[in-house]
Amino acid sequence: MFSWDFPYPSQRMPVLAKNVVATSQPLAAQAGLAMLARGGNAVDAGLAAAITLTVVEPTSNGIGSDAYAILWDGQRLVGLNASGRSPQGWTPERFKGRSAMPVTGWDTVTVPGCVSAWITLSKRYGKLPFETLFEYAIRYARESYMVSPITAISWARQAPTFKGFSEFCWTFLPKDRAPHPGERFYCPQQAETLEEIASTKGESFYKGAIAERIALASRSDDGAMTVEDLAAHKCDWVDPISVEYRGYHLHEIPPNGQGIAALVALGILRHFDVASHPVDSADSLHLQIEAMKLAFADVYAQVSDIDTMQVTPEQMLDPAYLESRARKIDMKRAQDHAAGDIPRVGPSTSPPRMRRA
Repeated sequence: MFSWDFPYPSQRMPVLAKNVVATSQPLAAQAGLAMLARGGNAVDAGLAAAITLTVVEPTSNGIGSDAYAILWDGQRLVGLNASGRSPQGWTPERFKGRSAMPVTGWDTVTVPGCVSAWITLSKRYGKLPFETLFEYAIRYARESYMVSPITAISWARQAPTFKGFSEFCWTFLPKDRAPHPGERFYCPQQAETLEEIASTKGESFYKGAIAERIALASRSDDGAMTVEDLAAHKCDWVDPISVEYRGYHLHEIPPNGQGIAALVALGILRHFDVASHPVDSADSLHLQIEAMKLAFADVYAQVSDIDTMQVTPEQMLDPAYLESRARKIDMKRAQDHAAGDIPRVGPSTSPPRMRRA
C-alpha cells in the first residue's frame, strides 16, 4: 500500500506516471523523455539523458568518464561494467619515488569507458538509431544552453584546480572564468566530438581519429595513454551482487566498482534494529555512519580489478564475517575502523561471471 506519510517536511511529491526519466539536470531529463515520445524504450531514454549530461552538466559527467549500468532485461537483472583499464605504461617504475598517487593530470586518467557503454547498451537493448540519441546533446553543445545554478557553483569551485591545463581552459573557461548561473554556454568542439562518435558508432573514439587525438594530447603532456590502450578497451557484462535487508534486495555492480561498500554496510546493519531509533536521530545516524566506515575500511584494503583481488566479493559479504564486523560498533563512541581479516573461505570462491561486450 502506497503511503503519503513522508518522514521529511518537503514540497516534493512522488511522480506518478507510466514513464519517468530522472536526472540531476532538467534538460537531460527532457532529452530522455523525447526518446520515449519517439517510440524508444527505457535504455534509449537513459542513454540520451546520459549523453546530454556530458554537455549540460560537465562538472559531474564527461565523454571521458566511465559508466556502470544495472538493468532488468525482461527475464533477469544484468550489469554492465564500462570502466576503463589503466594504460599499459602505468608501471611501478613510472610511479617510483612518489609518496602518493597524483590527483590531477594524465597520470590520473584511465581509458574512458562510457562511450563503450553507450554503444553496447544501444546495440543490445535500444530501439532507436544510435545517432538519434545524440541529437539533444549536440544541439545544446552547438547552440548553447543556460548553465544551471548548482552546475555553475561546481564549475567555479573546480576551475582553479584545472587552470594549469591549457586545453581545459580553452574549452571550459573561454572567458577565463567559469560561466555564471543562467549564462549561456556553448562548446562547438564537444558537438563535433559527439557527432563523430554518433556517426561512427564509437569506432572513432577507440580506434580512429578521436583515439589518435586523445593519444596525441596524452603524449604532449608526458602521459602514458596510447592508441593501443584505447583500442584494447572492452566493457564487461557482469552478474550483479546483492544482499537482503529486511525483505528487500539491494543489487550492485561487483568490483572494481565500490558499490559493494553499500552491501557490506547493509550486511552489518542487519544485526541492529535501526527502525527502533527515530529517523535521523543521533543513534540512527551513528549506526549508519559506523557501518559505512567499516565497509569502506574493507573496500580500501581489498577492492581493485576483480582479477587482482585477494578475496572474492562473496567472501567480503559472508554473513558470519559481517556479523563479526557488526560487533565492532560501539553505540557510545565513534571509531576509526581498520580493515578486517576476511576469511579466504566462504559460500563461493569464484569471481562474478564476466562476459566481454
